[in-house]
Amino acid sequence: MLAGPMLAYAEDVPGNRIGPDDAPWPLPYQLLEEKDIWKELRHLAKPQSATLDSAGGMRADSVNFQPAPSARTQDRYAVKQLNINGRTWTLTGVFDGHLGDATVDHAAHHLPIIVREFLEKAHATNPARLNDPAFICDLFSRSIVAFDDAIAADVLDIFGGIEGLDNYDDASIRRIINDQHEGGERYKKTLLCMYGSTALVSSSIRPQELWVANLGDCTASMICKSDDGYTVERLTAEHNGYNDAELERIRREHPNEPDCVIDRRILGALAPTRCLATSLSSSRPFQPPHPLQSRPRISKSWAMGSLPPAQSHTPYITAQPEVVHRRLDARARLLVLTSDGFTDLCGDQGIEPVLRRWAAEVDGGGRAPPPGTPHAADNLALRLLRQALGGDDRGSVSRVLTLDVDGAWIDDTAIVVLRF
Repeated sequence: MLAGPMLAYAEDVPGNRIGPDDAPWPLPYQLLEEKDIWKELRHLAKPQSATLDSAGGMRADSVNFQPAPSARTQDRYAVKQLNINGRTWTLTGVFDGHLGDATVDHAAHHLPIIVREFLEKAHATNPARLNDPAFICDLFSRSIVAFDDAIAADVLDIFGGIEGLDNYDDASIRRIINDQHEGGERYKKTLLCMYGSTALVSSSIRPQELWVANLGDCTASMICKSDDGYTVERLTAEHNGYNDAELERIRREHPNEPDCVIDRRILGALAPTRCLATSLSSSRPFQPPHPLQSRPRISKSWAMGSLPPAQSHTPYITAQPEVVHRRLDARARLLVLTSDGFTDLCGDQGIEPVLRRWAAEVDGGGRAPPPGTPHAADNLALRLLRQALGGDDRGSVSRVLTLDVDGAWIDDTAIVVLRF
């Protein structure tokens, strides 16, 4: 590390600032030597690698990055192998938590289990259907919706279903839910409905069949080799107020509600249009006058208190994913799953130039980290993170890695790279 602190201004640092708002810019940082950059990246992003298909050479590299060492990220990723009657399916996913980490932890752990159960049931009843790409698209969609419905059902069952809520006033609901003194089982179930999570899940099986299911604003990108370099195909759309098609879908589903979308937000309050575990998405919604209340008062019905009383015609947010299928050929090199923090880091240039530069380096024996750098520099997700932070510009990368700020100050970034 070079001696002496340097100063960075807010406009010098990539990513969207999430706090602190009152940071006394400019802030000091340290310019790192090359070997120290890789060491700090490894420390902060905790890279992991897994071989998913030793015969075919398929590997998954992953990172989960927040430059504040003391902050726990609300992003998660999953890398799994699912054995279905002797056939190996790979399953990878990126999940971005909303407001807290209870739901995103639950999704990253349990959603792969639900997908496996759906695949096993399909094989047991009619194994030939697992050779139909359209059926697999539908299966992934149904498994994700079933996972979301189960979260709501676990809480509604406490009260005897949605109709049973009419038998309880707010004080009784609070007393029943806040059972921490009795072990907190009802409280834990309720937290899953109060927070939320995006879900971006990919699955593949030989020969080179790939499916990607998406809820939210994470991004899946397919990188292929072409005659003049690398092409990047985005496989997902953002499910938020910036997507005109999503806003039109909500208006179409609520034709008699002119205020269902205000200022590109659902009911003027909510930005996401698709995600897991929200009281505004469930087919059995939690509606006023019985908002679920617990301590702390952070709720996935957090907008309910500010919504117009007439607005109760849920669902507004759906847990129905968009699913795409690709049959890959020899040109396919890499699949990249990223949370929205990666998009933020790429800034105005967009993610495609970053992905193309990175692909040119890592595919086919391109420029590798210099000798003496930590072994973790071989991790493709870690190298992609560095490219987004500034690539060869040590100053740009060092500013993010060593900026003197307490607590989380830019959005978390999860990356999973699948190499075919």
